[in-house]
Amino acid sequence: MPRPGFVLEVDERTPPLLVHEGEAFRLQSFPQGTRVVYPPDSLPAMRDVTGGIREALTNPLGSEPLPELLRPGMRLTIAVDDISLPLPPMRTPDIRGRVIEQVLEVAARRGVDDVEIVVANSLHRRMTPSEIKRMVGERVFRSFYPHGLRNFDAEDPDGLTHVGTTDRGEDVEISRRAAESDLLVYVNINLVAMDGGHKSVPVGLGSYRSLKHHHNVQTMRNSRSYMDPENSALHGSATRMGRLLSEHLRIFTIETTLNNDTFPSQFGFLNKREWEWSLTDQAACFAAKRANERAPARLRREVFRRMEAPYGVTGIHAGETDAVHKETLANVHRQQLVEVDGQSDVLAVGLPYICPYNVNSIMNPILVMCLGLGYFFNMYVGKPLVRQGGVMILHHPVPWEFHQVHHPSYVDFFEEVLAETTDPETIESKFEQQYATDPWYVHLYRNSYAYHGVHPFYMWYWGAHALDHLGDVIFVGADRKAVSRMGFRTATTFADALEMAGETVGRTPQITYLHAPPLTLAEVR
Repeated sequence: MPRPGFVLEVDERTPPLLVHEGEAFRLQSFPQGTRVVYPPDSLPAMRDVTGGIREALTNPLGSEPLPELLRPGMRLTIAVDDISLPLPPMRTPDIRGRVIEQVLEVAARRGVDDVEIVVANSLHRRMTPSEIKRMVGERVFRSFYPHGLRNFDAEDPDGLTHVGTTDRGEDVEISRRAAESDLLVYVNINLVAMDGGHKSVPVGLGSYRSLKHHHNVQTMRNSRSYMDPENSALHGSATRMGRLLSEHLRIFTIETTLNNDTFPSQFGFLNKREWEWSLTDQAACFAAKRANERAPARLRREVFRRMEAPYGVTGIHAGETDAVHKETLANVHRQQLVEVDGQSDVLAVGLPYICPYNVNSIMNPILVMCLGLGYFFNMYVGKPLVRQGGVMILHHPVPWEFHQVHHPSYVDFFEEVLAETTDPETIESKFEQQYATDPWYVHLYRNSYAYHGVHPFYMWYWGAHALDHLGDVIFVGADRKAVSRMGFRTATTFADALEMAGETVGRTPQITYLHAPPLTLAEVR
C-alpha cells in the first residue's frame, strides 16, 4: 500500500536534503528542528486505461451516456487543455489523446461528422504542430490537423461570441465554435486542485474580456489559496461563468488525474525520500549532479525540457461538471494531501525547471516569481504553511534573460513596468490596458508563438495574495539585479538567507521546507 504524506523533523541523523534550483539541484543541510513536508507515495495506476475511459463515457456522473448525446447532423466540439499541463509532460501516449480517440470513435459510430478539436490555450501561446501531435497522437493529428484541429484564438473577432453576464456583471465571452455547438466535450488533466471544474471552459476558451473579471489584483488577493476552490475568489468567478454557460450550452466534462510518478527511472532518486536512497540512488544523484554542473546552461535546460514523466492515471470521470469535479478533487487530495500541524515563520521551497516549452523559452524572472509565490506558496488548504508576516526563501538562479519570440511583452513588462513600480494595483491601473490591447502584441499572439500581451500582468498578480501575506521574500543564488528589479532580496547561500530572515522573524524561527516536486498539498491545521 502506498504511504501517506510524511512530515519529518530534522535532527542530527537527518542527511542533507535535495533542493531543486532551476535546471539544477543541491543537497542542503537544514537546521535541527526544521519541518520537512514530503508528498505521499504514488497511488497505483489504473491497469486498463482504455477500459476506464469507456466506462466513464458510458456510465457518466449526472448525465446521459455520451452515445445518447450524439446524433447525425449535430455539431460537436472537443476542447482540450494546452501544453501547460502536466509538468513535466507525461510520457506518451498522453491520456488526453487517448480520451479524444475514444470520444471520436463514439461520435463516428453515432454518425456525427461535424467535429472540431480546439486547444484551450486561453491567453497562453499557441501550441506548435509538433506539440499538438505529441498530445493528441498521430492518428488524431493526421485526421484533423489543421482545419479540424487548431488553437483557440482569443483575439479573433469573428471567432468569439458573448454569451451573457453573470449576476455579478462578469462578461462571459468564449469561442464561437464552442458556444454554438450542440455539445462541447472538455478533456483535461487535473494535476492540482486548482485545475478543472467550471474553471476549464470560461478560462481555457475565454477572451480577455472575460478573463479580466477574475485574473485581476482584487480577485487574486481575495483567493485564500488557489488550491482551495471553496475559498478562492478566482474559482468563485469561474464557477459563476461556468454555470451561466451550462444554461446555454451542453457541456460534457471529462477529467483525469495522475499519480506522483514525476521523474523517469534515470532520475528516480528525485521521487524518493533521501534516507531511503539505495547505493544505486546515491550514485545516480552524484553522477547527475556532477554532469549537470559541468554542462553548459543550454544543455542542462535541454535535458530537463526533454524529461517525460512516467505518470500513471489514477482516475477518469465524465459527465456533468460539478459531479465530475467532486470526484476529481477527491482523487487529487488522495494523492497529494498531507496533514500539517500549525504554521511556521519561514517557508523554504526549491523551484524546479519542469517546463514543456522549447529550450529557448527559458524561465524568465516573472515566471519564476509566479511559480514560487503564486504556485508553491498556495500549495495548502486551510491556512498557509507560513504565518502572516513570515518569510519565504526560494532556491532558483533567477536569470536576467528572456526569449523574444515567446516573451515579447514580458521583456517590456520587466524593463518598463517593473522599472517604475512593483505594486500590483498600480501596475494594473496604469499599464494593463495598454499591453492587453497593443496591436503588436495581439499580432504576435495570433500569428506567432507569443503569449498574449496581458500575460505577464496576470503572472505578476498571481503572487498578489502571497505578497500581502509575507513579510519578506528572499531568493538564494539568483541574479541580484533581476531580483532587485522585482522588489525582492537575494542571498548567496541558504544560511545567508536565514540570517537575513532573522531581521523579520527573529533569530530562532520555525522553518518548514516544502519538499516538492512531486507535488504536495498541505492541509494546515
